[in-house]
Amino acid sequence: MAPGAGTARAPATAGGAPGAAAPVVGARVRVPATSANLGPGFDAFGLALGFYDDVEVTLRPEGLSVTVEGAESVSRGEDNLVVRAIRAAFDELGRPQPGLVVRCVNRVPHGRGLGSSAAAIVAGVAAGCVLDTAAYLDGAADGGAAGPRRAGAARPAGPAADVAGFDRAAALRVATAIEGHSDNVAAALFGGFTVAWTGPAGPVAHRAEPVADLRPVAFVPSVRTSTADSRGRLPDRLAHVDAAFSAGRAGLLALALTQTDLAAAVSAGGIPGGVDAADARAARAARARLLLAATEDRLHQPYRLPTVPESAALVDRLRAAGVAAVLSGSGPTVLALAVGGEQAAAAVGVSAPGFSVLPLAVDRDGVRVTTRR
Repeated sequence: MAPGAGTARAPATAGGAPGAAAPVVGARVRVPATSANLGPGFDAFGLALGFYDDVEVTLRPEGLSVTVEGAESVSRGEDNLVVRAIRAAFDELGRPQPGLVVRCVNRVPHGRGLGSSAAAIVAGVAAGCVLDTAAYLDGAADGGAAGPRRAGAARPAGPAADVAGFDRAAALRVATAIEGHSDNVAAALFGGFTVAWTGPAGPVAHRAEPVADLRPVAFVPSVRTSTADSRGRLPDRLAHVDAAFSAGRAGLLALALTQTDLAAAVSAGGIPGGVDAADARAARAARARLLLAATEDRLHQPYRLPTVPESAALVDRLRAAGVAAVLSGSGPTVLALAVGGEQAAAAVGVSAPGFSVLPLAVDRDGVRVTTRR
């Protein structure tokens, strides 16, 4: 989960001081969709999914230009969520605030429970962490070559080789402060399956590698929901028995999503119809049964599902077919956690009128950043 050692800065280009690196004046960011909660892991669990928003940011001396593709109702001003996140990162790092040119390509649907706000926030924070605003503004004021038209070659960065200045743990703190909870932003930052919590020094997340045969399928309706409204339907208190029920399921879910040696999980009487995990097909069936049990929940879904009856009915149909299905985040998207291609095909075949069906991969890398000098 820790950021990589970074990439050495290049020698100065024309107009820079001898031996100094030209400032980073542009960033391209690709950030995955995410599904939070996954049933019992309320405000803690997240899963990164293989479809993406893209954001490109270029510094300019002053002013703001925002273009947005794929989302009509998104602000083009300073209250744009990507812009707010960029500026929050600048403030956190004590960097001056320059002008910005921001281009957003939105593919993650808004208001559907697939982490669109987390994607925007993580994209903005990641860009803000790597842009050299002080050096850029100094160069622009001096008439030097720091402006965006003199940018050098692009430099890609993945989670194993983050660009200098991009600290994912620090980005988690900034992103959580904007989003209000860490589950989606953690998955967007780190990829894979994440568990987030609040420690003494602030938000923390641990990333685990999901099993290779996990095949998420998202069922996305045309209707939207508000996360704030959905949270308002949750009770202030829960019975101890319900908390214990969900705690057990959450532990089981973490095991079912990540434990590759299923034989260790199949104990005598542990799984109904326990199997020899050496048999790959039987092992997938056993994992599917684990996931079906593990995605039961009494923390939030019983209060949210009645408000989205079509999603509730689809969850019931999928689960009746043996497929682990949950509300994705606060909904209304339904996420099926299929195991293997055969069960994924069965999930896709379940009747889902009014839903777009998206068979997906797990994103295992998290946010990707490319810088430009």
